[in-house]
Amino acid sequence: MNNKTKGYILGAVAAATYGMNPLFALPLYNNGMNPESVLFFRYLMAIPILAVMIKARGRSFRVSGKETVTLVIMGLLVAISSLTLFQSYNFMEAGIASTILFVYPIMVAVIMALVFKEKISLQTALCMALALAGIALLYKGPDGATLSLTGTVLALASALTYAIYIVGINQTVLKNTATLTVTFYVLVFGVSLFIIRLLTGVELTVPSKWYMWANVLALSVFPTAISFLCTTSAIQYIGSTPTAILGALEPVTAIIFGITVFGERMTAREGFGIVMILTAVTLVIAGGSITLHMTRFRKMFPKLPRHHKQQHQ
Repeated sequence: MNNKTKGYILGAVAAATYGMNPLFALPLYNNGMNPESVLFFRYLMAIPILAVMIKARGRSFRVSGKETVTLVIMGLLVAISSLTLFQSYNFMEAGIASTILFVYPIMVAVIMALVFKEKISLQTALCMALALAGIALLYKGPDGATLSLTGTVLALASALTYAIYIVGINQTVLKNTATLTVTFYVLVFGVSLFIIRLLTGVELTVPSKWYMWANVLALSVFPTAISFLCTTSAIQYIGSTPTAILGALEPVTAIIFGITVFGERMTAREGFGIVMILTAVTLVIAGGSITLHMTRFRKMFPKLPRHHKQQHQ
């Protein structure tokens, strides 16, 4: 398996597991927990999991001073993204918040184009448009209801900070740092934000039932440890923009869990939306080979020289 294939698989796994956030977070909200407490326990439980993985793989915890400064920034960006997304669930349906979050691939592409002069190919632009159109079809809001401005701003803030994080991993000294080490310190520095919030007036609500702890553990493993690890690895293999576009698989995860776990029925619109997203993701993955085939196709029909055209006029 080559590095590009690994990158696409990791990007898809990262997206699917990150899409599990509402699945485990909403039952905790329903039992009286606030976003800061949920995220505090989520990060706190994920840190030892990653520490064990680092030890098991024989990796080092050592990082340079330059890497430490960058890791602090990355950790805070991820924590802010998590907090604003989880807070947005209090103002709108989780599905709508997740839909708004998916402007982040566009933000990644714009940042890469403006700051790092990365050219956005027509194919990439079409894939992004197709994925966003598919996500828009998955959006299912109450008829005639207007979106909460606070919720929308929070979800957009989550998208922006996540986009900066995705770009930052690929464009800083962390580009060649071991994935496990990066993820471990991102969570260590990220949890500090929730500790500060809890120390400055936000009440700490502790899970009171065993199944609540099970939800917190699931949050720590799937949308945290696994998702962040796979995201970081995917970025190192295939770059920021393709990894971000693969993130369009996250709402597909939400729909699948809605059907399998909560007994929801898939509408024709949702089905069409999923097909559009999967088509966009497939085009991103097949990107290089499609361009190659198009070039070969063009070579079969070479342009006629100008003087040859004039002879036939």
